Amino acid sequence: MSFGLRAMGALLLAVAVTGAFAATWPERPVRIIVTSQPGGGSDTTFRVLAPRLTEYLGQQVIVENRAGVSGNIGAEAIARATPDGYTLGTLFSSHTSNVAVMKNVPFDIVRDFTPITNAVTMANILFSHPSLPAKNVKELVAFAKTRPDQLQYATSGVGSNAHLSMVLFLNTTGLTMVHVPYRSTPSGVTDVIAGHVPLMMSNILVAVPHVRSGRLRAYGVTSAARSSAAPELPTIAEMGLKGYEAVQWYSLVGPANLPRDIVMKMHAAMLRGLQDPGVRKRLNDDGAEPTPNATPEEFGAMLKSEMAKWAKVVKSAGIKEE
Repeated sequence: MSFGLRAMGALLLAVAVTGAFAATWPERPVRIIVTSQPGGGSDTTFRVLAPRLTEYLGQQVIVENRAGVSGNIGAEAIARATPDGYTLGTLFSSHTSNVAVMKNVPFDIVRDFTPITNAVTMANILFSHPSLPAKNVKELVAFAKTRPDQLQYATSGVGSNAHLSMVLFLNTTGLTMVHVPYRSTPSGVTDVIAGHVPLMMSNILVAVPHVRSGRLRAYGVTSAARSSAAPELPTIAEMGLKGYEAVQWYSLVGPANLPRDIVMKMHAAMLRGLQDPGVRKRLNDDGAEPTPNATPEEFGAMLKSEMAKWAKVVKSAGIKEE
């Protein structure tokens, strides 16, 4: 038998074995590597989902945290896992901008992962200290245009989702401001409340209690639709910036070459879990909106679109690779 025929035979055998294996999956617990710290968006989302996924799959779904380097440590572990369906993991919005912000990212999002579905999205919120004269987005834009490079805005760090969301806002409006990066979102919010920095873009959940207490003034949320966590707040798009959208999202992927049967079983389980009324309420209470994709291919297209979008934003901001 020639080498070509032997190779073809081995390939067909591997396909047959994989198909049979996928048909019986899962036969033991499934591990989901969460690429954020305990209490982070991915962690909260998948710990809420895990009991429902366990019920639907008939095997325990275990959530394991591997945080660090903006989620890259955990993502690399997912990419290197055996594609047998027993190690899956999370990607979040910053993974699609990390490739433009960081040097030597140890994986390729398109090549090294099998898309399954997005799980949830979470809006950011643009807010200020109440002493700032502008009371809405239109007034803020007019106020800032007469003060180029004078207003400061805080974020949770260079290249963070909140930072890039703010850069997109500035690009859309033609404004120029001074970025003041903080080590964390809470520290930035604290300084805005104290009046040390006038503006900030951050996760909606952190800021809303301070907005409702009157310590901060909200201009709008960054999602395309209003957030169920604060439906009284308009979107930035409906306040005049048509097409503006910049959200955080948390998703589920597997390593490359994950068998199709396993992908579709997990996709179906995720959709069922995200439709569960109790799960939806828990997620909504945390400021997250269930937004699964109709197909894994749709999610794959979303990943490519997000990478292209944020690469342009990073370039426009002059952010150097670190």
